[in-house]
Amino acid sequence: MSLVVLVTVPPERAQELARTLVQERLAGCVNILSGVQSVYRWQGDIVEDPESLLLIKTTGEKYPDLEARIKELHSYEVPEIVALPFDRANTEFQAWLRESLEPEPR
Repeated sequence: MSLVVLVTVPPERAQELARTLVQERLAGCVNILSGVQSVYRWQGDIVEDPESLLLIKTTGEKYPDLEARIKELHSYEVPEIVALPFDRANTEFQAWLRESLEPEPR
């Protein structure tokens, strides 16, 4: 199963987190959508913050390690990590994604 994982981050942390996830082969690709304005409830208050949204492409097999690594690196106490499965995508993309997540040949 393939997944798109949505993660919001402070804008200044987006590039570093995206690069780390790809370098560690937890994600095949991460798109960074800048200029997101989030409005949410936190500890009884309504908060508004500028954020970036990461669109992370991975597989179900990689998800547990991806989630753990995001939690480890993320600056939020409770990071938003939402995984959406997809079963329809261009065949070549699906093959590329699986290949990009394989361990580096030795």
